[in-house]
Formats: sequence, structure tokens, C-alpha cells
Amino acid sequence: PVVARSVLIKLRAIARTMPERRPFVRLPTDVYPVNYGLSLKPDLIDFTFEGKLEALVEVTQATNQIVMNCADIDIITASFVPQGGEEINATGFNYQNEDEKVTLSFPSALQKGFGTLKIDFVGELNDKMKGFYRSKYTSPTGEIRYAAVTQFEATDARRAFPCWDEPAIKATFDITLIVPKDRVALSNMNVIDRKPHPDDENLVEVKFATTPIMSTYLVAFVIGEYDYVESQSSDGVMVRVYTPVGKAEQGKFALEVATKTLPFYNDYFSVPYPLPKIDLIAIADFAAGAMENWGLVTYRETALLIDPKNSCSSSRQWVALVVGHELAHQWFGNLVTMEWWTHLWLNEGFASWIEYLCVDHCFPEYDIWTQFVSADYTRALDLDALDSSHPIEVNVGHPSEVDEIFDAISYSKGASVIRMLHNYIGDEDFRKGMNAYLLKFQHKNASTEDLWDCLEQASGKPIAAVMGSWTKQMGFPIIAVDQEQVSDDRILKISQKKFCASGPHNGDWMVPISICTSEDPKCTKLKVLLDRQETTITLNSVGPDQWIKINPGTVGFYRIQYSSSMLESLLPGIRDLSLQPVDRLGLQNDLFSLSRAGMISTVEVLKLMEAFLNEPNYTVWSDLSCNLGVLSSLLSHTDFHEEIQEFIRDLFTPIGLKLGWDSKPGEGHLDALLRSLVLGKLGKAGHKPTLEEARRRFKDHVDGKQVLPADLRSPVYLTVLKHGDSATLDTMLKLHKQADMQEEKNRIERVLGAISAPDLIQKVLNFALSEDVRPQDTVSVIGGVAGSSKQGRKAAWKFVKDNWEELYNRYQGGFLISRLIKLTVDGFAIDKMAVEVKSFFESHPAPAAERTVQQCCENILLNAAWLKRDAEDIHQYLLQRKAPPV
Repeated sequence: PVVARSVLIKLRAIARTMPERRPFVRLPTDVYPVNYGLSLKPDLIDFTFEGKLEALVEVTQATNQIVMNCADIDIITASFVPQGGEEINATGFNYQNEDEKVTLSFPSALQKGFGTLKIDFVGELNDKMKGFYRSKYTSPTGEIRYAAVTQFEATDARRAFPCWDEPAIKATFDITLIVPKDRVALSNMNVIDRKPHPDDENLVEVKFATTPIMSTYLVAFVIGEYDYVESQSSDGVMVRVYTPVGKAEQGKFALEVATKTLPFYNDYFSVPYPLPKIDLIAIADFAAGAMENWGLVTYRETALLIDPKNSCSSSRQWVALVVGHELAHQWFGNLVTMEWWTHLWLNEGFASWIEYLCVDHCFPEYDIWTQFVSADYTRALDLDALDSSHPIEVNVGHPSEVDEIFDAISYSKGASVIRMLHNYIGDEDFRKGMNAYLLKFQHKNASTEDLWDCLEQASGKPIAAVMGSWTKQMGFPIIAVDQEQVSDDRILKISQKKFCASGPHNGDWMVPISICTSEDPKCTKLKVLLDRQETTITLNSVGPDQWIKINPGTVGFYRIQYSSSMLESLLPGIRDLSLQPVDRLGLQNDLFSLSRAGMISTVEVLKLMEAFLNEPNYTVWSDLSCNLGVLSSLLSHTDFHEEIQEFIRDLFTPIGLKLGWDSKPGEGHLDALLRSLVLGKLGKAGHKPTLEEARRRFKDHVDGKQVLPADLRSPVYLTVLKHGDSATLDTMLKLHKQADMQEEKNRIERVLGAISAPDLIQKVLNFALSEDVRPQDTVSVIGGVAGSSKQGRKAAWKFVKDNWEELYNRYQGGFLISRLIKLTVDGFAIDKMAVEVKSFFESHPAPAAERTVQQCCENILLNAAWLKRDAEDIHQYLLQRKAPPV
């Protein structure tokens, strides 16, 4: 705890006073939209657009002004026509740019009742990947062209047209797009009319059907050149996947997932999909992974396109999950929408949970729920152990605060507590409650409490009381367990504290706890709700030779500290695989985080890791690999970095030999993922035979003798670069230039940072900002450099500081700036770096990344404390495990 205190003191010294924000005010409610009639005419050469808005509005109390959201738009004329009355021209437009609002003033009061608000305006097709923006692509003939596309969530519909841009202000939309006649034009609804433009024969007017009542952030339009594949789901919805021209084949996998998924959700929610069609479209320049616009879901190319020959297994899995996630939103988010961004987690946490349910239904061979624990659950636990975390429900106002909560707490912790809740009340009652919720609030808005009410009524359990402790306070408990054998019974003493990355504190949760024994590790023997600090539980007829496991299935959102005798008795369950894979993973992950928090020595974890020699499961290896990566990165700050590489080689060699390089008949998805992971790990750690084989195969691949299978490309590329020279880098950049598929370009971009010579590191960093890398992918190139070596980390941080203006201007708000900062500085492990990072961002503010900066500073201090505390012990252990026995 001494260490803990010193970290906290340093943190407080760093925790800078948040800059004062103007108080945020939501829009007044005296004028309300009922229907937006919107016509837009984008100019794909000059990157501007003209717009006409005719909105049917209701004035609920007399006023002489209308306040709306509006950003980067110039209003030319505005007027109001009361129903059956004379047109009143607005006499002034007062823009409050800071608040992204405009106030239209009228010479006399607008009276209660309905009327039409008419606005003519112009805007810019920006290159910031938000609002109505331009996306660059190359035509099949090699010409550079631009598409006009949208990304409105959270607060950017106001960049495309003046509107009431808040999720609870729902209306219907009638959209018309005026576009070049050789372009595809899409929107949320189906096309109902397409006719030549009266003033220009090269243009057409495309009119879309009226939407249901919906929020502004879900409106979308796309104008560009695309091919598509289509199919009808078994419940009669027309599904299309739009791809770049000439790549329609690559839409087939996503189409298959979508047509299976719609009926699955239809059945799960017992509410039919409410629109006549759904389009999934790949957008070249796209900041997020995808966006659930109702009826027109937009994706990064890599989250939608699959080429049977050139796509790896992890890409297929990623596409299946993202398609499942976005389609879930069509109900949960689009049909029923959160009342305000404070409840964003309802949307995202729910979709991040059910995407796994849906993939498990479509692809049972993916063992996807085990992967959930590694991908979401442990990630959320790590972030939520920080003092600079935040509760799932967080009060937000200003758009930059909203941008900031699209993070692992809203998504991954949200999904984890919903998984825990689903387990606590059972699938049947959960579905009953969900159905009631969707029916009660369809086409309306809801808050977290509304969902709890419906689930409480369906299950008869105290949902609001239990769940409030998980969504309204940040953090989670660590459950300490001790045992005593009394004749044939086992007495367990269980207590809870708040788990912090710097050590435990007091805290209280309502914790659903399950317990199993070695008699049947898959079956829960007892369930209790821990609603106080500590309790004692008696398990009848459990003999002294049986082990006890808390939280089977690793479903409860907490960590566990077993007494040493209990832990000892669980170790054989790892070696002989009698513990479930997800529990083997959870045990190791818990111990790893306890060591980071200074509650046990890291040496204990290394000893445990050596028990995984017979491990067959991909996800368990993946989590081990991840934690060893963290340790390797930490120890790159010492002079015994080579010793941990040797430990990694020793641990991964047996499984590497067993798998070999080539896939065998009868292998499946998970074998392919495991081979890729293990070879990459061995290659990076400098395992000689792996390195030699990787070089040989790489040469054959480049010479066109034998093309590398997609699943081997990442590990081979990584290995040859890590131990490569300038010729290797040049070859890699050439492969990047030749790659036709975005997936292959990304694959290369992510590993370029592995190169070790300082001048080549610099070359990779410069490449990150070049025309050859799409703006959303620059971040992963810089992050790859920072994550690969100590030299890389320093160089990447310097590069970000030197190019801050350009990077910030490119990403402004949005989560890419947060991701960039995290990837660049999170790995430092010396106190003074935390101070440097803090002072840099004080003089170069990035409002949407404030919380990220605090989290990074905290991580740097925790790393430094960890190193100080354990480095010497780790070093001794690594040396003595190699010493010949005396």
C-alpha cells in the first residue's frame, strides 16, 4: 500500500484542474420539428453543397426566435409560414459558434400552432470524416475521385443541415438528393422517384420515402460509385451490401451474415425490423469501425469486405461481429433511442454484448464467448481499475464531452455488466423484459431506469438495486476468498473491496456470485448475492480433495483474490485442463492485474504462466500473449529485456512445434487464429527456426513463387521486419503500394513499426502522414512504432509532438485523437514522462481527449511503480530458472 499511496500523491499533483467550460444548455423546447423536408445538392468538384430545408414545426409557446444547432453552415435566407398565414422573413441569424447553435430572429412573435420553417443554406464537404464529408477513392481506371458521405453521431448532423440535433428530438425525414446522373445515391429509405434535374441534364433528383420518426444522428446519405450484392432475408427484408466498383464479390460474406442476423434479432426481440430495406456500405475514409444509420449502415472497408483468397480468419470474425453489432442497433438505439448521451452505454453496451450472441448463433465454431472475455471483459476491468475511469452512466453536455465517452467503459464494461445481468436473470426473463421495453418505447426515447423497470417486472428480481451499483459508480470489487474444511463441508469466507490499479480501497457493490467445484467445473453449485462487505457461505458435502472456483464462466464483473491454499489447489485444473478455458484465462488474468497493483509479486504470475504448457485454447493463449506483451514492454526499460524474450520463446515453442506452419485437414477457424498468434509471438521474440522459416516464405511470397496464405501474412511480415534492414522495409512498402485490398494495406501498416533501426523508424513515421496511408489508419502506424520498442516509443512521442498541429487538425474532436495519444504514451514507465505528457497537453489542449490524457499519466506512474517494485525479483527469477540444478 505504500507504493499505492505514492502513486496517488503523484497523481493528485498531476491531476490538472479541468479548464472551465461554458455551462452547456440543451435547446429550448418552444419550437419542435415534426418533419424535415430536406433537399441537398453536393458539388463533388468544389467540395461544397447547397441545401434547402422545409420543416414542418410546432410552436408550443409564442416566441420571436428559433434556436437550432448549426455548425460550419451559412444560412442564406430563412422564413416561417404559419399554417394558413403569411410568410414572415427572419431578420437576423446570430451564430453561437462555440455552442454550435444559430438563433433566427423574427420581427414579430410566432404564435402557437403549426407552421413551415424554410431555410436555404450552403456548406462545405469537409475532409474531417464528420458531418457531410468527402471520401477519396481511386476509380478502376486509376483516377482519383471523391464520394460525398455522412457521419453524424454524436453531434454532426448540424454540419449537414440546421436541425434540432439532440437524440430525444425525433421527427420524420423526407430527403431528396440532387446528384450527377452516373452516381449511386442512397439514404435511410428506399428510392421512390428519380427524375432529371430541370436546370442541368447531367444531374438527377433522387427522392426517398418518408422515414419513421427518428433522431437526427441516424440520418445518412451517400453519393458515389458502388457495386452491390443483394439478397432477401427469410423475413422479407431486402438486404444489399455496397462495395467499391469491381469488388461486389467481397460483399458476399457480410451479406450472408446480415441475412442470417436479421431473422435472429427479429426472433430474439419479437419485434420485426421496421424498414423495407437495409443497405450495408463500405466507405473508403471512415473514422469509426461502422455506424448504425437506420437502413443505411456505413462501414470501414476492412469491417465489411472479405476476399475469400486474401482475407484472414480474424478479419472474417471482425466483419461478423461488426455486422452483428450494427444490426442490433436497428432495434436497440434506432427504434428505441437513449434520451440523452448520458445513457449512450445502453446503446453501445447492449450492442457490444448481443453482437457476440448473434455471432455465436451464426458461427458456433468461433467459440466467441470465450473471446469476449479476452476482448471486452478484461479490457474493461483494466481501464476501470484506474482512478481516472468514470461510471458507465456519466453526465455529459458539450459535444467534446460526448465524444469522450465512446470508450471501453461504455462499450466493453457496458457489455460485461449486461452479460452478468443476463446470467443473473436467465435468458427467458431477459427476452421477456427486452420485448416489453422495445414495445413500450418504440419510436421514443428511454433511459437506463426504463430498461431496469421492464427487466424487473419480467424477472421479479431487484434489478434496479443490483445494477445501480454497477452503472452509477465507477470501478468494481475484488472478492477475497478464504476457506476452511469442517468435516464434509467447506466454509467460505468472502469479502469485497474496491479494486484499484494502485491497490484495494473500500467499496460496496451488489455482487451476484456463483461457485463451482472440481466435481463439475461447468455447473454452478451455489449462487448468492453478496450485498454487504463480507459473508460466510457453507458448501455441503465438498470433500477436502475438491477445489472450489468462484465465478465459473468468468461472468461476474470482478476480480478474485484466493487464499494461497485455494490457489494452489486450482493449479492442477490448469495443467490437466479440467477448469474451463474461460476460467483458466480468468485466473491468469486476475493474477496478472493483482501483480500490477502490487498485491502479489509478478514472479507468482510467471510461475503460473509456466503451467500453461499443455494449453490448447486460442483465446487463453491470446490473453497470455497480451499480458506477456505488457510485461515485455515494461521490461524494455531494463537491461534484461532479452531474458523475458527467452521466457516467451520457451513458453510458446512447444505449441509452435505442435501446430507447425501449414494448416492440416480438419482444422478450423480457431486453429488458424492460434497458428498466426503463436508464430508471430515466436518470430517477434527472435526464435531462430521461426525467423529462418519466415524469411524463406517471405522471399517466395515476394518473388511470386508461393503466395503466403492470408493467415500467415501478419506473423511473417512482423517477424521479417523486426529482424530486418532497409531492404526489408522497402520491400514491405512496395507490397503496400501494390495491395489492392484495404485489409492487406492495414495488415502491413500495423506491423511497419517493428523495424528497429532509428533512421528506419523515422522513415515509417513519415510514411504514416503520407498520401499513401488513409487518414484513419495513420494512428495505427504511429501506434505500431510506439508499441514495438523503447526507441520506437521515444521516436513516436517526439513525432506526435512535432506534428501536433497537423494531427490535431486532421482529427480534431472524435476518438481517433484519443486513440493516438493512448497508443503513443501509455507504455512509458518513468515518473517524469507523466509530467512531460501532462504539460504538453496543457499547452496543446485536446478537449475530447482530456480523460485519455489523465488515464495515460496514471498508467505511466503505475508502470514506474511496478518496475521499481518488481524488476529485481523478475530478473532474479528469469536468471535462476535457467541455472543448472546444483
